[in-house]
Amino acid sequence: MPDWLLFSIVASVVLTVVLNVGLRLFPGTGRPLEDLLDRITQRVETPNRADVRAEAPDEPRVRVIVPWKLMLVASLILTIVLNLLLRLT
Repeated sequence: MPDWLLFSIVASVVLTVVLNVGLRLFPGTGRPLEDLLDRITQRVETPNRADVRAEAPDEPRVRVIVPWKLMLVASLILTIVLNLLLRLT
């Protein structure tokens, strides 16, 4: 296995574990980080949330759930499969 692939897999796992442990050890940091990311992403030209809600006030808010663990596992598996296919061809 190439060194860069091994490093990438190990780094992904380590970063995921560090983030999870950090959020478990310091439970109050989740909300400020979310607010920070929200402010950063709002700098991109997007419609104002108040304007969007004013257009459709009767519609309920939709909660989006991101299966990040499944996405991480699928990404690792697809990376390995793709590299194996490229190696065999």
